[in-house]
Amino acid sequence: MNEMQSYGDLLDLQDVDLEIDRLIHTRSTLPVLDTYKAAHSASIQAKSVLGDLQEQFKLASRDLDKAEGELELLEDKLQREEQRLFAGGMSARETENMRNEVISLRAKQSEMETLVLEVIDRREGIEELMGAAQREADQTAVVEQELEAEVAAEWRKIDAELARREGRKVEIIPLIPPDLLGMYDKLRVSKEGVAIGRLIDGVCGGCHLALSAAEQLEVASDDPPRCLHCRRLLVL
Repeated sequence: MNEMQSYGDLLDLQDVDLEIDRLIHTRSTLPVLDTYKAAHSASIQAKSVLGDLQEQFKLASRDLDKAEGELELLEDKLQREEQRLFAGGMSARETENMRNEVISLRAKQSEMETLVLEVIDRREGIEELMGAAQREADQTAVVEQELEAEVAAEWRKIDAELARREGRKVEIIPLIPPDLLGMYDKLRVSKEGVAIGRLIDGVCGGCHLALSAAEQLEVASDDPPRCLHCRRLLVL
């Protein structure tokens, strides 16, 4: 009776273990997980695009500050040179040289003003793209957070079920002899989680192959009984 009870407890343990296996598999293969992973990737990509644009905007702002600074210095120099030219008091040669210098400075001023406008246009274009990227990053982050919450809610349900199954497993294990439990654990690893089955109408509940009457007698004489085909433990 005690031996039969041990096999019964082992069947109960296997039911619990299979349910734990199922729950763990379900936990890792939730349909929403793939959706969440895609949303997470989209969020990372959106943040990366935004980060790149922010860096470009920063560099454009730096270029603009530099160009505006150089333009200001150029304008100051041009103003001083024009004042000297208009003040007079120089020889004809000095006046001609000064006039050429002013013409050159005005040309450089025009070029620098064009450059400043180009940098402003470039920065404004980046700023516009940055606004769109920020909206995209915000939207993808919201979707990611919603899906993350959904996954967490599903996991909480599964984890609660796992905790109950693990609690039941803790109750069953002490009822089974250690040597039988050790054999069961080894067989579960090699037999896709099914280490023991009932022999019903001459058919193994593990591999579902039939045993002849002589084979059933041979199995019954073994200690513990094991299927001749799959070597799983058998409850006769």
